[in-house]
Amino acid sequence: MSRSNYLFTSESVSEGHPDKVCDAISDAILDAFIANDVKLGIADDSLVNTRLGCETLCTTNKIVIAGEGRGQSPLFVKHGSKAQINREMIAQIARDVVKDIGYDQDGFSFHGADIEVLLHGQSPDIAMGVDAKKKRNGEQEGAGDQGMMFGFACNESEVYEKGSFMPAPIYFAHKILKVLSDKRRSGQLFDLQPDAKSQVTVKYVDGKPVGCTKVVVSTQHNAQTRNGKKYTPGMVKDLIGDAVASALPKGWMPAKNSDFLVNPTGNFVVGGPDGDCGLTGRKIIVDTYGGYAPHGGGAFSGKDPTKVDRSAAYAARYLAKNVVAAGLADSCTIQVAYAIGVADPMSLYVNTHGTGKVDEQKLAKTLHEIFPLRPTAIRRNLKLNRPIYRRTSSYGHFGRAPEKDGGFSWEQTNLVSQLKGAFK
Repeated sequence: MSRSNYLFTSESVSEGHPDKVCDAISDAILDAFIANDVKLGIADDSLVNTRLGCETLCTTNKIVIAGEGRGQSPLFVKHGSKAQINREMIAQIARDVVKDIGYDQDGFSFHGADIEVLLHGQSPDIAMGVDAKKKRNGEQEGAGDQGMMFGFACNESEVYEKGSFMPAPIYFAHKILKVLSDKRRSGQLFDLQPDAKSQVTVKYVDGKPVGCTKVVVSTQHNAQTRNGKKYTPGMVKDLIGDAVASALPKGWMPAKNSDFLVNPTGNFVVGGPDGDCGLTGRKIIVDTYGGYAPHGGGAFSGKDPTKVDRSAAYAARYLAKNVVAAGLADSCTIQVAYAIGVADPMSLYVNTHGTGKVDEQKLAKTLHEIFPLRPTAIRRNLKLNRPIYRRTSSYGHFGRAPEKDGGFSWEQTNLVSQLKGAFK
């Protein structure tokens, strides 16, 4: 029997967290390659020229960019490249990302960091399994790797944040840090620095979120105020308290001051990659559902859309969200699994957690008919061959508003009428 009264906690990290700096660099490099393909006319909604698995490491004034790829670059092609996306250009992309995030500190600076670019060509053994193959039902590309991917959606937060279809703990953990980031960038909270983390514990009554019992925020800050007074955790708490409360629904902020914790270990002056080494792909639970739903294990950032770790996870979220938005269930988990080099998925699993209004087996069959889950079909239908990935690298890949240029296309609910029609 499922529990209806409980506490659940999720965390988020800001764009200045060391791992998120790495995610942003990897995705910005991916965007540059895809934008170049579009410019050259060698990418469309079905075809992707660039293949990239870009991994970034950041530490004290050092950035290392490694991985493998295929595309228009002398890094991958010795002769005949149509565009010179070289090591110097990639290093400049990394510097621009670090500058945009806001790092110009002694230990980590956009102009002072040493950058090493170690990208190289993709293994031909992997490439031949993924490249398009002529089959009786048309040209297809195989999945870029084996694995299982999950998508999830629920309607528990709709009364507070309409259209998100996300679990409340991760949604509001993200929102707290986004509010603080916006105020830092605007100058309202000019003493904050880019690195930050949040953690939100939500109380559920009868299965519905009703408020926060604990809110934790750790945020990097200047050592002193502009008046020369040394910051204390209490001063930082006073500085950000109203901003944190504004990110939560009315009445959700913990009533007790002791239940709102800010920099609980003390001052947080040394932060970012100078304080802790960062790596691409280490914040996959932050990127998805905050532990509220399963995750297949594959990271997203730095991976082109032939890699189903990314594209199929987006597709699974898209389908789950449309199921809930259509009123066919209050909560929906979807799993899809692939084998490398094979276009059709190995399996499709749908679980509505006892909230479904329709038969789950029929629902799975209907979803597969409405939205084919072959990698090429996913990329075509969600228009993933576009430079839209840097913006996904912080504050979650899900629960965001679809954008006019195709960003967050997997957050659309344009399958609702078809689903309703299939289950009259």
